[in-house]
Amino acid sequence: MKALLAASVAAAAMIPPMAAFAQSVQTSTQLEPVVVEGEAGDGATGPVKGVVAKKSRTGSKTATDIKDIPQSVSVVGRQEIDDQGAQKADEALRYTAGVFAQPFGPDSDTNWLYIRGFQATATGTYMDGLQLFSYGFGGFYVDSFGLERIEVLKGPASVLYGGSNPGGLVNYVSKRPDFERTRYVETGVNDAGNVYLGFDIGDVAKDGAVSYRMTGKVAGGDTYSDLQNGWRGFISPSITWKPDEATTLTILANYSHIDENHNGGSFLPYDGTVVDHIVGGVNYGRIDPDANFTEPSIDLYKREQGSIGYEFEHEFDNDWTVRSNARFTAADINEVSVYPNGWSTIGGPTDLARINFDHDTTAKTFLVDNQIEGKVVTGAVEHTILAGSDFKYYNIDQVQSSGLYDENYDNPIDAFHPVYGSPLTPRVSYLNQDLTQKQLGFYAQDQLRFGDGWLVTLNGRYDRGWLDADNRPTYYSSSSSSQSQIVGDFSGRAGLAYEFDNGVIPYASVATFFNPIIGTDALGNLFKPEEGTQYEVGVKYVPTFVDGLFTLSLFDLTRQNVPSNVTLFTQMQTGEVRSRGVELEGKVNVTDDFRVTGAFTAYDIDITKDANPALIGKTPFIVPEVMASASVDYTFRGDWYDGISIGGGLRYVGSSWADNENTAKVPAVTLAGLKLGYEKENWGIDLNITNLFDKTYVSSCQTTLTCSYGEGRSFKLKAHTTW
Repeated sequence: MKALLAASVAAAAMIPPMAAFAQSVQTSTQLEPVVVEGEAGDGATGPVKGVVAKKSRTGSKTATDIKDIPQSVSVVGRQEIDDQGAQKADEALRYTAGVFAQPFGPDSDTNWLYIRGFQATATGTYMDGLQLFSYGFGGFYVDSFGLERIEVLKGPASVLYGGSNPGGLVNYVSKRPDFERTRYVETGVNDAGNVYLGFDIGDVAKDGAVSYRMTGKVAGGDTYSDLQNGWRGFISPSITWKPDEATTLTILANYSHIDENHNGGSFLPYDGTVVDHIVGGVNYGRIDPDANFTEPSIDLYKREQGSIGYEFEHEFDNDWTVRSNARFTAADINEVSVYPNGWSTIGGPTDLARINFDHDTTAKTFLVDNQIEGKVVTGAVEHTILAGSDFKYYNIDQVQSSGLYDENYDNPIDAFHPVYGSPLTPRVSYLNQDLTQKQLGFYAQDQLRFGDGWLVTLNGRYDRGWLDADNRPTYYSSSSSSQSQIVGDFSGRAGLAYEFDNGVIPYASVATFFNPIIGTDALGNLFKPEEGTQYEVGVKYVPTFVDGLFTLSLFDLTRQNVPSNVTLFTQMQTGEVRSRGVELEGKVNVTDDFRVTGAFTAYDIDITKDANPALIGKTPFIVPEVMASASVDYTFRGDWYDGISIGGGLRYVGSSWADNENTAKVPAVTLAGLKLGYEKENWGIDLNITNLFDKTYVSSCQTTLTCSYGEGRSFKLKAHTTW
């Protein structure tokens, strides 16, 4: 295995001579401005036609046909987001194979995603190809209204992006100038009374060299949880300068604000959600999913977030292109919440214990990725070569506090008849930290085409990472301490595919990964990076008789150096988890007015090493082992019914374990959705219903103390117009 990947690294690094490129750089040619009309991008970042995307940059960093990428890739375009009525980015991925979205229910401040069994929110979230790293509460929020498409690369991606989630990544692609006039406004309301207004405005300058776009949204009102309300909004201006056909510079900016209360339905015990709460022979039933057990007088969640970045590309006249992408993002998050912590051991039989918690967090990140891409022919082999270097910087300054432990008082509240205003144990700091993580990577890729349909993809990358942590005094410790760590490793990928004339493309790939993680073990040592290997085989099918894409993939992924619990508060890095599975996804534009999607996922996830021998062979909690979905959307054309549309979807979420000991299970659930719409010339109206039959269910549990209800039935009505 090591030899194979070493060969992959070496082959990708053996880039053919670039003398012609160097000569071209030395000889410049003055070009006149070119008027660009109706350009929608290169197809890899622009709008998706219906539900079938053709190209993506996420799986290769080049504008590659999805069928040619030797890993499974899913793309959810703007049309599919709107068909679903998705108001959050994670909602839009509920019908995607290999992705478990919203494991903790409708969390309003975080897009929670698991890919191939592993949590992707912390290290597997990207925006326009640059990472949105998250640690603790120092993450960055993305609103789905500002997105053109959402792309999911399944399996390790560190060979392209450096440290990232081994299960895969999600890349949010922003709406951006397209050198067309855009005038779009939509407004909507749900049955809880939450109202929003969104706009998307763009145009092109008279000289044709500059195009701008401005998207934004503001929303506010009540939500489905008791006591939760607030408002949020964002604005994203962008501008593109294209002085000639070869050069493009795009500036992308964003400002977001959230000011709201927390929702309920989470951090609830297994008995009382999944099963009835029975004490002393008395059955108290189950907790209301809409109940909220915070304290409304102090509860708050505030976020201020801003970013600015650029994307630059210049294409030389000898098939070589240089790119540079960069972004700076900063967020300030302040949160106060009182949340359940199991059944009270001090209060009555229906009392929940609660933790009085707050944090004040500032997070900053800066990323830059410089690339060169070229096309070279050596004999009968065509090469698309990519080489580059990227740098990541992430800093978090955080103070976390919780209520003092009191053996005689645990902030109880009645789970079935909550009364607010009881005294709370005072909060004191237990974490006061300034942490910086930096990573520098060098990578190379060669996509080789030869014969009558053969495609080989070879990747190699080396990363160097630095971690510095300053721990300041807290209530429990008057001392300060500092820790530093330097890590580095190689990663590689080798892929092979063959394209038949009928559109069938079997493929196989092997990849290693490298993912620095933050934390300390029971001995006080900083964690080593996670590492491991994935083997994947599959078949992609692009029909010749209909606009569609089908992907079948089988994978075997091993994740090493996983922290495992030694005691309640200490960990050792002795864990290993193996995820094997099969994924099937199909998307078809039957006609321009008839769209169909389907997905199936089956996992076999096992803990193969752990500090606790009793957990070996068990399945980790949260992730369901089987998921399936199907959706359809049809617009009628004809006489009086012209423009009427109807759509719907079915989702099956299989059972999952509530604990790593595999003693308690969360049952499976089947959910239905419905869409009704009408569109006439430049306006339209849509009604989306989620969880049509209003099933009460638990989305997942992470131990039997912290279970989360899934979203109940909700109605979303929106109207939109263009001019």
